[in-house]
Amino acid sequence: ALCAIEDLPIPTICAIEGAALGGGLEVALATDIRIAGVEAKLGVPETGLAIIPGAGGTQRLPRTVGPAHAKELAFTGLPVDGKRAADIGLVNHVVEKGGALGRAIEMATAISKNGPIAVQCAKRAIVGGAFLGRDEAMAVERTQYEVVLGTKDRLEGLAAFQERRKPVYKGH
Repeated sequence: ALCAIEDLPIPTICAIEGAALGGGLEVALATDIRIAGVEAKLGVPETGLAIIPGAGGTQRLPRTVGPAHAKELAFTGLPVDGKRAADIGLVNHVVEKGGALGRAIEMATAISKNGPIAVQCAKRAIVGGAFLGRDEAMAVERTQYEVVLGTKDRLEGLAAFQERRKPVYKGH
């Protein structure tokens, strides 16, 4: 089920206030961008129940924070606060308590101003090439670049730049 979130063609943003423990963190890990309030608590306490994070947490967590931090979080079961989560790369941004949703909306607004096909192609290129060798990853990028070259949005972006105006993208 969480793969469906991860596989969405559009960017996904998670705002975390309070606790994102166990399954809550596993949902957050399936998103592209995570924003946490400074007092948020994030972790995978499952080993304290003699189980493991079984909804992709043992796979997404090390890909997000690296194996060493993932092991520490999973082996101890101890949560981290928003600041520590940002320090280890578990979240993209940490904000004051109560500010995560507002920051997520700001980020979504910034993303929405860009060419929608280009944003989707960027996501496909990043996700598709992240764990490949350089040459294979560059081929993934080239394929996605070729997609955007054929769009009307690309022409609109170039025209808007030349005319010193904001582009109006229509997703084609």
